[in-house]
Amino acid sequence: MAGTISRGIKAPIITKGDDIVKIVCESVLSSAMKDGFQLKEKDVVAVTEAVVARADGNYATVDNIAKDIHGKFGDEVAVVFPILSRNRFAVCLKGIARGVKKVILVLSYPSDEVGNHLFDADLVDDSGVNPYSDCLTLDAYRAIFGYNVHGFTGVDYVEYYKSLIESEGAQAVVLFSNKARVALDYTKNILCCDIHTRERTKRRLLAVCPDANVLKLDNIMNFSVDGSGFNAEYGLLGSNKATENSVKLFPKNADEIAHGIQKELLRITGVKVEAMVYGDGAFKDPVGKIWELADPVVGVGFTEGLNGVPNELKLKFLADNDYGELRGDELKCAITDRIKNKKGSLKGNMVSEGTTPRRLTDLLGSLCDLTSGSGDKGTPIVVIQNYFNDYSID
Repeated sequence: MAGTISRGIKAPIITKGDDIVKIVCESVLSSAMKDGFQLKEKDVVAVTEAVVARADGNYATVDNIAKDIHGKFGDEVAVVFPILSRNRFAVCLKGIARGVKKVILVLSYPSDEVGNHLFDADLVDDSGVNPYSDCLTLDAYRAIFGYNVHGFTGVDYVEYYKSLIESEGAQAVVLFSNKARVALDYTKNILCCDIHTRERTKRRLLAVCPDANVLKLDNIMNFSVDGSGFNAEYGLLGSNKATENSVKLFPKNADEIAHGIQKELLRITGVKVEAMVYGDGAFKDPVGKIWELADPVVGVGFTEGLNGVPNELKLKFLADNDYGELRGDELKCAITDRIKNKKGSLKGNMVSEGTTPRRLTDLLGSLCDLTSGSGDKGTPIVVIQNYFNDYSID
């Protein structure tokens, strides 16, 4: 009778040099024995990117970041559209400021890309400010919107980021705008710090000033600096605070780890599971308005069986429309037959309306992120069973 089951699996505290494939497989098999379940074909075994990167020792220090920044920008840089986060960006900003003499900080308002608000959006309505066109200096911003702290963290991110820059000996110029090109009035050295809109931001900047030096966060720490960790594809994107002076980078070996888990469990059990390394889930907090989407991707690395999107019929639609006159076993049989006989893609077909047309890795990764949590649960591994089953399967 069970549908999808998502099960958090406890693991040892994972540190640099640990064999993450071995730990994941041993933890899953130990849980299966103690908790009374068996792995089956198409089960999904997932592990959070955080422990994959920790095991690989993929870290960078503030000094590493500073050296990379200075080599690519010189003495000044505009930091455009960073998210407001002590965990995700503060240490990166410290490294950026340490590498230059001047930082032009351009903050989007009233919120950042992932929904962290500088102030209540309702304040814009009576302010006389047009957030789509107006650029505000720090003094103008304070005069209009005052001093506001984040509802969840209690931090005034404007003052916090400004103080971080100045504590590193750099001059801080703080601007508020939703147009990246305002930074070009101050410098041609631009670092696009947005995550999911970074390519668009860079493209629009270069359209205005083709000779500008425009880089993105994935261009910083994309190679080793003085023996540091790095990520060739994502750079500083997806990094997390490790200490006050270092960050854990996004894992650079996620595909290798996912395939390693699949291969090892197949060797031990004879069962071919799918495996993935997951980052932030793709979901929004309805109260705080924050998207849990600070990583550049949800599915960091995964096996081939997790490619694609769902291709599902909407049972409620079938029951209400196509088979509205049927009841009981007759209704069940009709819907079961319809599922078994579906052919090809259902894209654009009314019988799939209301299903979730997202990538499987985004859906599964979001489920994993919600299951494992981000605090003290101690379950960085998740086993998902029956996800690929449907109503027609007994």
